[in-house]
Amino acid sequence: MASKQFAFLAFFAIVLPAVAMATEFTVGDDSGWTINFDYNAWAKDKVFRVGDNLVFKYPVGQHNVFKVNGTAFANCTVPPTNEGLTSGNDVITLSTPGRKWYICGVSDHCASHGQKLVITVLDESASPSPAPYTPKPSTPGSANEVEESPAPAPSSSIPSTPGGSANEVAAPSTPAAPAPSSAYNGISVSGTSGYQLLVAAMVAVAFLFV
Repeated sequence: MASKQFAFLAFFAIVLPAVAMATEFTVGDDSGWTINFDYNAWAKDKVFRVGDNLVFKYPVGQHNVFKVNGTAFANCTVPPTNEGLTSGNDVITLSTPGRKWYICGVSDHCASHGQKLVITVLDESASPSPAPYTPKPSTPGSANEVEESPAPAPSSSIPSTPGGSANEVAAPSTPAAPAPSSAYNGISVSGTSGYQLLVAAMVAVAFLFV
C-alpha cells in the first residue's frame, strides 16, 4: 500500500509542474481567429513551448482551422475537409518542437485576407535565441573615438641669415692678404717691383759715399 502511494506521489510530482507551466494562447487575443488580421505581428514576441495550447476562437460556420505544412501554407492549399477543425473553440496542444503552420480553409480567407498563422515551438527547457548584437556606430565626440593627428613633416629649410633668403647660405669671406710692403726713407714700395727699386736706391746711395 505504501509503495502505491509513493508511486502516485512521484507521478504527480512529475506531471503537475509540467501542467502548471503550460501556457494557453488565444490566437489573435480579443480579435480571435478572423480575416484581415496580422498574425505574424501577434506571434512575433511570444515564446511557444512544447505542452502549450493554441486556442482558435471564431463564430461557428464562418471559419475553420487546418494544420498544414510549409508549402501548403505558402500557397494556401486547403487539405481535405475532414481534416479541419470547426468547433469555433478549437484547442491544439503543441506536442512537438519545430515550425507549425495553420490556415483557414473557408473561401479565400487565407489567400486574400491573410488568415494564416506560423509559429516556432521550442522544447520545454529551451531558451529563445537572443537578438543578434548590432554595434552602434560611433559619433563625433564619443568616449570610444580616438582622433589621431598626423605627425608634422620634418622641415628641410635652412635657417635664414641676415640679408638673405631662407634658402640662401652665406659663404664665409676670406680677407685678401695684403701685399708685402717696405718703407725706406719715406719711400713706400710694395711687391717685387718695389723691392727692386729699393735695392737700386741703396746702390745709388752707396756710390755717392765712395
